[in-house]
Amino acid sequence: MTVWPELSRRRRRAERMDDPELDPALHAEALAGLARINLFSGSAGILWPPLFEAACRKRAGHTPLRVLDVATGGGDVPVRLWKKARRAGIQTDIAACDASEVALGVARRRAAAAAADVRFFPCDLLGDLELTGEYDVVCCSLFLHHLPGDDACRVLERLSRVPRDSLLVSDLLRNPGGLLLAALVPRLLSRSPVVHYDALQSVRGAFTESEARALAECAGLRNARVTRHWPCRYLLSWRRL
Repeated sequence: MTVWPELSRRRRRAERMDDPELDPALHAEALAGLARINLFSGSAGILWPPLFEAACRKRAGHTPLRVLDVATGGGDVPVRLWKKARRAGIQTDIAACDASEVALGVARRRAAAAAADVRFFPCDLLGDLELTGEYDVVCCSLFLHHLPGDDACRVLERLSRVPRDSLLVSDLLRNPGGLLLAALVPRLLSRSPVVHYDALQSVRGAFTESEARALAECAGLRNARVTRHWPCRYLLSWRRL
């Protein structure tokens, strides 16, 4: 008998942040809390090394690295990636999208406050809208665990059609350490009851490393790699060959 029976399989429950009727003030408060948690957990740092490698591959063309961050939420991850690229002397053209107008408003204000050249636009990854534009890298951070397995496979396959170079998907791992962190860290870094509730549901609905590899296979990403990162995160990276 397992010590953590609730983690033996995915247990998806509706998260409050996914509720389109969530009060905008509570939504914005939750996004601010998530930004602090993302800073603590180094969400942008997980994506940065492969993004830097993609930039190095493109330098021969002397053109900016075009990046799209999907399901961006409050936009803190693409803003931090823009800052990292600027410090490294790398030219970037970064765009980000989300289905929530509340989140996009928060993201635009965050980018303006940081004087970060990141563009935001609406996009529902589960809808009929096709992503357009020529991007070198597509990133997706902390979104896949919101989806049923079939939808997660469909989103991965859809996203893999977009980039000319690579797809980077970072998310939570479903394991005891992740559940413990979800119970403690949000209460230290945020007063948002939405974040406190959703954090535990997110880990319970997250994938394991083997499940993430199976999703990549389902989406046809035959050469995808899944690597583990602190704290209780994984990175699914796929490069177009």
